[in-house]
Amino acid sequence: MAQINKPNLHFKPVAFTGNTSAGHAITGVGFQPDWVWLKTVNSSNNHTIFDVVRGVTNRIRSNQTNAQNTSSGVTSFDTDGFTVGADSAGNDGSMISWNWKAANSQGSSNTDGTINSTYTSANTTAGFSIVQYTGTGSNATVGHGLGVAPKTVVIKKTSGTGQWPFGHTGIGFNKFLELNLTGGSQTNSNRFNDTAPTSTVFSIGTEGDVNASGQTYIAYCFAEKKGYSKFGTYVGNGNADGTFIYLGFKPAFILVKSSNSTTEWHISDTARRPNNPNNSYVSASSAAAENTGNPTDFLSNGVKIRTSNNGWNKSGDTFIYWAFAE
Repeated sequence: MAQINKPNLHFKPVAFTGNTSAGHAITGVGFQPDWVWLKTVNSSNNHTIFDVVRGVTNRIRSNQTNAQNTSSGVTSFDTDGFTVGADSAGNDGSMISWNWKAANSQGSSNTDGTINSTYTSANTTAGFSIVQYTGTGSNATVGHGLGVAPKTVVIKKTSGTGQWPFGHTGIGFNKFLELNLTGGSQTNSNRFNDTAPTSTVFSIGTEGDVNASGQTYIAYCFAEKKGYSKFGTYVGNGNADGTFIYLGFKPAFILVKSSNSTTEWHISDTARRPNNPNNSYVSASSAAAENTGNPTDFLSNGVKIRTSNNGWNKSGDTFIYWAFAE
């Protein structure tokens, strides 16, 4: 596997101060992002997510089941960042943005699966693709465009209400979590058809959150890349001298969720807390402001958990994580 030597050309967290005005350009990302995830951190406000495939101003929210709707959130993807509008959820107070690069375009159709995706924007170097498809109501496969098997796939129905099914290699694709909910993993073939992704496709079952006939969906697919990303698991020890998560790089971002218990989806990054201990986190499944406590150390080769809190380190629980390099 080729090493990514400049991970910040593919992912970067950027903190900024919102001003609720139109045409507010956010710079310093270092590339044109294709997936922008925004959260107000000093007050309660929904997460807002925008991507190049669905197009600017088309918003979905990781903490809600709502269909895609139009907002003045991200109004353009720019060469060194993005521009936000007057939407308070994306441009008010202390803000964090998490920014990923795909193909810098809406992409093209992909015919690898039994469902032809209408648009697939794929960054094969960094192992990230954004895939839009229309459901059929029958077990199916969808091309992801990465050329290697994704370790994790997240899907959201955009044409109607629905949960956020979250597939992860650490728990197996016969199970799933839901990004907008706090429950543990569930076993049901109707989400990912009990089938791990291949180098060309991911599989979906017949459940309406992933594959209702005539409904439109967006999927975010990630393959692991040395020096840049890791999608794994660790087992909690319930001790303040917690588990060490070996990544092989210093992280800029980590998302953590217990697959066994009811816990929030904790996200920490170095844009808000560049120094250790990193004790600031928000939850992908909650509109709440950031929480300070339950520290972790972001080290040169991984993350050291320094809390006995059940949301990070419940004894015996298996935690899944996403991590991206600094």
